[in-house]
Amino acid sequence: MQEKILILDFGSQYTQLIGRRVRELNIYCEIYPYNNYPKIDESVKGVILSGSPFSVRDENAPKPDLSKIKGKLPLLGVCYGAQYMAHYFGGEVLPSDSREYGRANLGFIDQENELFKKMTLGTQVWMSHGDTIERLPENYKIIASTADVKNAAYKIEGETTYAIQFHPEVYHTTEGKQLLQNFAVDICGCKQDWTPKSFIETTVAELKAKLGDDKVVLGLSGGVDSTVAGVLLHQAIGKNLTCIFVDNGLLRKNEFESVLDSYKDMGLNVIGVDAKQKFWDDLKGITDPEGKRKIIGRDFIEVFDEEAHKIKEVKWLAQGTIYPDVIESVSVNGPSATIKSHHNVGGLPEKMNLKVVEPLNLLFKDEVRRVGKALNIKPELLGRHPFPGPGLGIRILSDVTPEKVRILQEADAIFINGLREWNLYDDVWQAGVMLLPVQSVGVMGDERTYENVVALRAVMSTDGMTADWVHLPYEFLAKISNEIINKVRGINRVVYDISSKPPATIEWE
Repeated sequence: MQEKILILDFGSQYTQLIGRRVRELNIYCEIYPYNNYPKIDESVKGVILSGSPFSVRDENAPKPDLSKIKGKLPLLGVCYGAQYMAHYFGGEVLPSDSREYGRANLGFIDQENELFKKMTLGTQVWMSHGDTIERLPENYKIIASTADVKNAAYKIEGETTYAIQFHPEVYHTTEGKQLLQNFAVDICGCKQDWTPKSFIETTVAELKAKLGDDKVVLGLSGGVDSTVAGVLLHQAIGKNLTCIFVDNGLLRKNEFESVLDSYKDMGLNVIGVDAKQKFWDDLKGITDPEGKRKIIGRDFIEVFDEEAHKIKEVKWLAQGTIYPDVIESVSVNGPSATIKSHHNVGGLPEKMNLKVVEPLNLLFKDEVRRVGKALNIKPELLGRHPFPGPGLGIRILSDVTPEKVRILQEADAIFINGLREWNLYDDVWQAGVMLLPVQSVGVMGDERTYENVVALRAVMSTDGMTADWVHLPYEFLAKISNEIINKVRGINRVVYDISSKPPATIEWE
């Protein structure tokens, strides 16, 4: 049985980050809503309570049932979790005089306490809360303080229950990883044996047992997730896996051919389907982004379904779903109000009457890459930037036509190839070009032009949840702009998008 840490989510923007930090210690963890977590069994070695946008004093504040956890298992409350255990067990939480937000330093640490082992007096931590613990219950002992926050951390005497009012998971808490290691390894007794190699061994064995001699079909996109899912399934069931790669006419320049070529020597049974015209015909005149997404999704299902039916006796549909998609669908606040309709291939299992297998649904994006590396998948496939399911269809900010696709493919190829040539590609999480529904006046030679504007977009991120625009060198941007305007007929102006997420999104549609 795989040992694990359970993380109870109270709606904090940082909850997934706690999970990723714990897993970086080679310790498996799972994230659940505070009000809907599984039965506590012997596989659970400890529990972490996340932060929250709520105040414990709010009427509708989350109130978890900790009766099977507190005092029975090691427990770490972070921010809201710390305030909850102080407030509801006899202490007092009040609004702080000034919002405690940003960097602070631990001026006092109980260095005898196991939670702060090997941590430095004065170490920097990150605060993010509007309330503060004014008074602790009787059997709660202060184990760390800052200049402004006396009760920065405490331990409940007679229990392995700890709490901190700062965030150990964020980069600005410089020794946060050490604190999480102290909790998970020294206090919870986790073995740190959850590695890419152990994940592959366990997953391949589970897939063999689950699928037996059944046939499986997988939709490949050329991206990291579907590639790693394909190789894992191939290790488990070999020739019983068939992969289908659909050219929807919205891929990057020459991508259909190059992706098919790269899969050839991986032993995967891949069928390539040229369905460009169908997608272009059905998208004609459609400008609404969600309308485009729905058509692209529907057409993909139809094309995929038609091809899959040519394979006899298929029983399973494989998908490259990853953990953030799973967390999103069961989050404390329910699924996001506007989950974009391109996540995987919604509707396919029902239409095809197939069971679903998702070999990566426990992994974060960076973990998928590490597993791919352990599977010896080529770096150029693993290092590929994420690419949206609807492809260039949502980077053309108007109706889609073959001519607009051609213009965007050419501009995009110049930008992406330029990033590679300047050794900038691996410093960027995702990059692309947007074709704007704007035309501007220009001069080329002696002629005035009235042509299209494109926006270049390049962001840095770890999982796409937040993103910062990349400070690309001016010389590089000047060269790319010049090359696009000179070489791509139909474009006479190039701009660079310097918006971060939030408030902007990575894609424009």
